[in-house]
Amino acid sequence: MVFTLPDAIGPIALQNPRVIYGTLFRAAAETLLQIAADPKHLGADIGFLSVLHTWGQNLHLHPHVHCVVPGGGISLDGTRWGACRPGFFLPVRVLSRLYRGKFLAFLLKAFEHGRLRFHGQQQGLAEPTAFQQWIGALRQKKWVVYAKRPFGSGPEQVLKYLARYTHRVAISNRRLIALEEGKVSFQWKDYAEGNQPKVMELEAVEFIRRFLQHVVPSGFVRIRHYGFLANRHREAKLQRCRELLSVATVTPGQTAPAEPKQCEPEPEPAAAMPEWQRCPSCGQGRMTWVEDIARPHAVAETSGQELAPATARTWDSS
Repeated sequence: MVFTLPDAIGPIALQNPRVIYGTLFRAAAETLLQIAADPKHLGADIGFLSVLHTWGQNLHLHPHVHCVVPGGGISLDGTRWGACRPGFFLPVRVLSRLYRGKFLAFLLKAFEHGRLRFHGQQQGLAEPTAFQQWIGALRQKKWVVYAKRPFGSGPEQVLKYLARYTHRVAISNRRLIALEEGKVSFQWKDYAEGNQPKVMELEAVEFIRRFLQHVVPSGFVRIRHYGFLANRHREAKLQRCRELLSVATVTPGQTAPAEPKQCEPEPEPAAAMPEWQRCPSCGQGRMTWVEDIARPHAVAETSGQELAPATARTWDSS
């Protein structure tokens, strides 16, 4: 699930990032929990994690949260696992309207309690009438909530998805192309034209300005957990989920045992293989050499003499 904010909120977010981004988390989480618990929809207590992103491909400000949600939850009476329908989780139009209402209600309360600051071109919003008109205009806009199934069909694909999204920064090194004559060029995808890859060139100062928009306040938590994944009761709730789904239980504080990797047995008996070449997972398969990875030059601590580069050998048991 993805919950986004209208562009008009961007300038306010830059001046009040802790309030706006915290409100974004809260409004999205309460919306998901409330609609999922409604018997007209899923009728279940769900759990999910949310990750804040503030950027688009061109580094402009685009605040949104990604929510990764299991396709079901614990029934409200706690007696069964309530799974969503195949290919459908929750109605995005209903989510969008409730999310918009909650966010604007929280934002209005923050204004009434003096928690918002306005500077420069936004200074006029400090006047209550102007702020109320601004809120009214936002109520007329369509707020975007997006839902899709994760890529792939198993837990490994979901974990790879999480690895890409949880600790990402505004731009990765691989997208940077060059810094020449005071200008930075980088790759980006134009979503308005079918994800077409393009190259953007910016003055270095403008590139830095865009990048620094996405530095969140010190101590701000960008990854949060809700529902049965919330920290205060996660162990007990997950244990109940496993019981309802009839899957292996896990002792609190431990991870589930990994299933041994299936390897095709070699014609040669395992006992005849050297220990270093035997698959550590199944004990039968033979580890095969994939590549040598050169390590950078090391410097001896005592003499400062440069040592010859070493190599690390990569193995695979498939």
